[in-house]
Amino acid sequence: MGTTQPALPLRGGSRIPQVGLGVFRMPTGAETRRVVREALACGYRHIDTARIYGNEADVADGVRESGLSRDEVFVTTKIWNDDQGYEKTLRAAEAALARMRFDCVDLLLLHWPVPGKRLDSWRALERLHAEGRARAIGVSNFMPHHLRELLASCREAPSVNQVELSPFLQQRELRALCEAQGIVVAAYSPLTKGARLAHPVLVRIASATGHTPAQVLLRWGIQKGLVVLPKSTQVARLAENLAALDRALGADDMAALDALEEGLVTGWDPRHAP
Repeated sequence: MGTTQPALPLRGGSRIPQVGLGVFRMPTGAETRRVVREALACGYRHIDTARIYGNEADVADGVRESGLSRDEVFVTTKIWNDDQGYEKTLRAAEAALARMRFDCVDLLLLHWPVPGKRLDSWRALERLHAEGRARAIGVSNFMPHHLRELLASCREAPSVNQVELSPFLQQRELRALCEAQGIVVAAYSPLTKGARLAHPVLVRIASATGHTPAQVLLRWGIQKGLVVLPKSTQVARLAENLAALDRALGADDMAALDALEEGLVTGWDPRHAP
């Protein structure tokens, strides 16, 4: 694999590899460890897990089994809704580190903007960052109103906001706010969970450029300056997704993809969450 992994700078000096492997709903145990090992062998250097996925320990074991050093792999995990609140977030983070047998995690996110708890949870993340237990901290599923509330009260702004994002759900207002605040946007479900891979615009661009439709979707996100988090358990697909880094799309193709906005949500929809 000749692909070089670009990385985006985060607040505080760390860097996040632009293509990561998502492990949501990946089977726990040997299968997750295998996929993590194979992804790292392909050239991935970023794995995105969460407590609610049930596979933090398997991800960490896969990293260890890969032969790479801990510092070579960027690992993200998240604080689940039931674990939010100041003291509970601190305990949940320590439990996650214990499960992974890591001294620190590269990125720790609040998984959801839980009403009445998210600001206290964020204070806990600020403490964990100050203590070196999380190299960077951020949020997930925060929409503009959630983010503005947090920015009005926090001591440290998030480094990352992870949300569902694709040409079919572009989150333009949110992306503009994040860009203005120096917050990197990470896109989960960038392949629309397969729902739009047969869209004629994707098929046409893929045919004309030598990409696959999945690579076209990922390449759009990469050229928008996003972190993209595709999921696959197949070695060939892992390599295919990472190879989206290799060839840029032209301005006309990017414009055609920009015109695909339809508000498509394939998972959780936090847009109206209080």
